[in-house]
Amino acid sequence: MATIYEVSKLAGVSLATVSRVINNNTPVREATRIKVLEAMDKLGYHPNSVAQSLASSRSNSIGIVVSELNGPFFGTLLSDIETAFRKAGKHVIIAAGHSDEKLEKESISFLQSRNCDALILHVEAVSDDYLTELADKDVPFVLLNRFVPSLYQRCITLNNQHGGYLATQHLLQLGHTNIGYISGPMWKHDAEQRYNGHLRALAEFAINSSQSVFYEGDYHEKGGADGMTQLLNTDPQITAVVCANDEMAAGAMTAARELGRSLPEQLSVVGFDNVNFSHYMCPKLTTVDYPIGGMGQMASRWVLKNVYQQKLGDIQNVFEPRLIQRDSAAAAK
Repeated sequence: MATIYEVSKLAGVSLATVSRVINNNTPVREATRIKVLEAMDKLGYHPNSVAQSLASSRSNSIGIVVSELNGPFFGTLLSDIETAFRKAGKHVIIAAGHSDEKLEKESISFLQSRNCDALILHVEAVSDDYLTELADKDVPFVLLNRFVPSLYQRCITLNNQHGGYLATQHLLQLGHTNIGYISGPMWKHDAEQRYNGHLRALAEFAINSSQSVFYEGDYHEKGGADGMTQLLNTDPQITAVVCANDEMAAGAMTAARELGRSLPEQLSVVGFDNVNFSHYMCPKLTTVDYPIGGMGQMASRWVLKNVYQQKLGDIQNVFEPRLIQRDSAAAAK
């Protein structure tokens, strides 16, 4: 079995240089780095991760907690985070909290037990107090899509209220005044903020919020289908519906067709997220872009900068959504 000493000898560099290349924590000239990597490959040398961890007090692993492991939203998030860390020579360990306080806490404890150097948390059920206590214990973590005032420097969030505003404003500008709304679970901060943006847009156009038929969904396709069915049964005169995410929009559009509505001629629909499938739907979905990939990369940058002391640029804490106009929303008739 090859040793680091043999790699050093074959590459013609010092042990310290080989160590720097392996740990990827100190700049090394590219030509030197290539020589070391070629020597490692020729000798079949693989660093002992346990020994590295003991020597550096680093595991070079980052723990990630997300709400779910399925679906295009979290797939994009996890893929972009993993890519960013792999380029930096780090690895990720992933756990799901399922928007349940007990499971979120168990996931965080599990990742801590795996000696992760830092945590990226997309958590919804644990309290602000719990997260503040975690920070007081010097646990390095960054929050995604969650704003805690006392931890603002650790928060990377989307302006969800503005996103909700943009979705409804677009329909109002198209002449729609009878607009239904399918929200996410209203105990979730992002769902509440998106709905508040919807109400703000209605108020700007002097439309009483009571004229907006409301259904509380679950961010899943069936919730969108159930919501659309209830909205149209409650008020058949609805000409447009805002859905608080694209997955519900997909279900809502299917239900509308099954109820005999043509899209967008008789009913316009706007989603939220701009996930991959949104531009493959028929009609292509008008939606609000949630730059989740970019936010995941920013969370990775936060960890690399604050935990691994890499010299990187400023951290962007708040991201702004933008409207993506496609074919599912048309002028009111």
